[in-house]
Amino acid sequence: MFVRRAFFRWMFIAPAVLPIWPLISVGIFSGSGWTFLGLVVAMPILFIALVVVAFLIRARLEVREQRAVSWADVAALSVWHATIIAFGFFTQASAILATAGIIIGIAIFWYELWRLLRSAAERARAAMAEYEQMSRPPASPPRMPRTSEPAQVEEFIVIHEERRSGEAS
Repeated sequence: MFVRRAFFRWMFIAPAVLPIWPLISVGIFSGSGWTFLGLVVAMPILFIALVVVAFLIRARLEVREQRAVSWADVAALSVWHATIIAFGFFTQASAILATAGIIIGIAIFWYELWRLLRSAAERARAAMAEYEQMSRPPASPPRMPRTSEPAQVEEFIVIHEERRSGEAS
């Protein structure tokens, strides 16, 4: 549970930390001005993607109640974040890592959206089942309380009107 709760907190810190890492490390490991310019464009997109995925995960009721992500979320976020960190070292595999990071990010987005919709559908089904159960009539008619007073009968007078064709309205 500790790891799952740590990832719950980390997923909101990661959008601030992970995009900064490649911007700092480009000066250490690459030194190319064009690479830095490309990162200046790409890292805000990464920030938005990390924030969107974090809010998709947090939107699920079970995550909010437990204040912990699921093990599947831990695995998915670990792989994605490790890819981003590895990309920041600007090795020969940086292009492959960048492509993998983009593909993993898109896959995680759709996976988390699917989990959110599935969770919402399950809660809606449970609410509808409860509503249907509550709306069913009771098995036996409710018993009227016995009172010492006789029941009062209200009297209604019904007047039937007929219109004749020759009369004015």
